[in-house]
Amino acid sequence: MFWIQLMFLWTLMVRCWCWCQVDGHYGMDFSVLPSFSRPANSSHVFYSVMFDAGSTGTRVHIYTFTYKHPDEMPVLDKEVFDSVKPGLSAYADTPEIAGETLQELLRVAVRAVPPDRWKTTPVILRATAGFRLLSASKAQALLQQVRDVFDESPFYAPADSVGIMDGTKEDYITRLQMFNSTYQLYSHSYLGNGMKAARLSALGSEGLDRKVFRSSCLPQKSTEEFSFGGFTYHVRGTTEGDSRFQMCYQEMLKVVKGIIKQPHELKNSCTFYAFSYYFDHAVEAGLIDEVKGGVVKIRDFKRRAEELCSGASELHHVNAFLCMDLTYITCLLIDGFGFKDSTVLKLTKKVNDVETSWALGAAINHVYKFKID
Repeated sequence: MFWIQLMFLWTLMVRCWCWCQVDGHYGMDFSVLPSFSRPANSSHVFYSVMFDAGSTGTRVHIYTFTYKHPDEMPVLDKEVFDSVKPGLSAYADTPEIAGETLQELLRVAVRAVPPDRWKTTPVILRATAGFRLLSASKAQALLQQVRDVFDESPFYAPADSVGIMDGTKEDYITRLQMFNSTYQLYSHSYLGNGMKAARLSALGSEGLDRKVFRSSCLPQKSTEEFSFGGFTYHVRGTTEGDSRFQMCYQEMLKVVKGIIKQPHELKNSCTFYAFSYYFDHAVEAGLIDEVKGGVVKIRDFKRRAEELCSGASELHHVNAFLCMDLTYITCLLIDGFGFKDSTVLKLTKKVNDVETSWALGAAINHVYKFKID
């Protein structure tokens, strides 16, 4: 038995995944999807189109699954992935443009799924992050636009095809078979601890617009801005010199301390993978190659954060909030999850050519609702 820890840092949500190889198969209840026939004695092939509507962009995952018998777990065969920026929440005042963005990604799905499978391929969208900061009326207007686009698409749109992820559900466990192995998947979500949400929490500014906030994480007298959830936030720096990292760390600590706790499943684990913002910020910080990924220790994030915060690095021109973001990552991993600074992280975008995302788990979950004959 072995453990692979997958850590996802999303906007508004940190999700920690624990994969455990187990023996045997896990039966499924296929009960309600429109059925389609298959040649005798052949593997069944079916598809799932999953949209991840995050705050920084919208991503589509088109999964191909196979199975030989209804009482066996489906096997992930391949994935087609594409994305666009910004996220749908950026179009809170112009929902029709959000629909156009979605149609662009739907065209990718149409090309990836054979025409004779369109009517039996479920299309699902789950909104996260920025959607939770929108007013109810604006969020519903965007979601209705998505429903209209899905209804006009050639795919099967279930009644619950469009929605906002709760972000507060914890300790979700399921099993799946992938690449000839069966895995147990554990996840735990921390609402409000994604990268941009953490910035807002540290500033004490969630939900406010057009106000200038102050932070030790930015150079003194500098003013920067970032957008999130349909709002633009302005931040002015207050500190210079070597003390800026420690002061910034204290700001980020209040976002983590007493909120993030080390999952029990991590204590006896040895292999850790980090994705999403961990990967993206490691690339921005020059710690890994954007194409190949790489291996770092948590202390590498800390050292680069210290360099950026002290002004010893010019990388702040790439991302004005890189000092703040790397400090948060360091704080989250050490004071939150309880890792040592010597812990090794493998940073990558994909595992076995599959984009690492909650979307795969969500697609597997929806498989339980569908019948394939």
